[in-house]
Amino acid sequence: MRTIKDLGDLRGKKVLLRSDLNVPLDKDGAITDDGRVRASVPTIQRLTQAGARVIVCAHLGRPKGAPEARYSLAPAAQRLSELLGVPVPLAQDTVGPSAHATVDALGDGEVAMLENLRFNPGETAKDAAARAEFADQLASLADVFVSDGFGVVHREQASVYDVAERLPQAAGGLVEQEVAVLQRLTRPARPYAVVLGGAKVSDKLGVIENLLQHADMLLIGGGMVFTFLAAQGHEVGTSLLEKDQIDRVKGYLADAENRGVDIVLPVDVVAADAFSADAAHDLVAADAIPADRMGLDIGPESAKLFARRIAGAKTVFWNGPMGAFEMAPYAAGTQTVAQALVDATSAGAFTVVGGGDSAAAVRQGGFDDDDFSHISTGGGASLEYLEGKTLPGLAVLED
Repeated sequence: MRTIKDLGDLRGKKVLLRSDLNVPLDKDGAITDDGRVRASVPTIQRLTQAGARVIVCAHLGRPKGAPEARYSLAPAAQRLSELLGVPVPLAQDTVGPSAHATVDALGDGEVAMLENLRFNPGETAKDAAARAEFADQLASLADVFVSDGFGVVHREQASVYDVAERLPQAAGGLVEQEVAVLQRLTRPARPYAVVLGGAKVSDKLGVIENLLQHADMLLIGGGMVFTFLAAQGHEVGTSLLEKDQIDRVKGYLADAENRGVDIVLPVDVVAADAFSADAAHDLVAADAIPADRMGLDIGPESAKLFARRIAGAKTVFWNGPMGAFEMAPYAAGTQTVAQALVDATSAGAFTVVGGGDSAAAVRQGGFDDDDFSHISTGGGASLEYLEGKTLPGLAVLED
């Protein structure tokens, strides 16, 4: 994989830097977790210190190929300016007059940002010609391209894949770091524990199948656990359930048993009569969820069980919260698992928090990034890599 050092002298060159600034915002448009912005800083500083003229491009949210004020990158530009300690002007478009004027105004070692790439339909177009047209316009702004948005490297999109075919290109420091971590997870120190949560088992089918060949234990929580419980014949009430995946999950359970892989499921859950922080809720056995209640968190005995298993591991990968952590009554399971990873890290284990909601949950819980071996900026990309898929945004950077 080509890296920044392979690009040679960058002084005076315009570098199109694909970053991942897809940060969560509150109803007032304020950033609630700036982890991805902070993660972009080292590569930007490396480029500016080399005298490059840095053009940051990124997306935010899911606009429909046209400008929407609520998806403007203005909050990210402001936060990046604060972190860098220098102005970061934001163009008012992606490849139009404002973008060209903003880029033309850059001096050596300065930084500017283009507006949300997804304001242009060519960014995410399924049609290769449409993507190519937008990629041509992006490439015309710069001399070289650096891919540093790990959270999007699994997407075949104009600013990730097509631009890299049009300019001299390299991986940024963040992408280098993320890939090194994932390579380490494919050759883990054992025992190797994988903690999976989140809403749907269908989102993780491929990675579960692949991890059954590599992990020593899978600890399952979150909404996806109810499909596993149903596959064992248990009542799950009104909990999130993917009935069409029950047979497949039965196959995973059988495969795990044959391979000697432990699949650890909750023994108790917090069950509520509605998806609400104010709903009546009780602690119930995982195999006895009332028909009129939904499970919204793993229970305390389950959390202790998971923590014990994590404590015995040398490598831990965690992707997906254990419950509806954004609501206080259902945050305890995720908090306990996070603390277990912190303790395992202190004991010498290699621990990875797999981005997305998991990263947001640990930060919301008051943990520092340094409490873990690594917090990924790309949950989806991490899962696809561990599933064994080729990531287009990485493949195009290979030597």
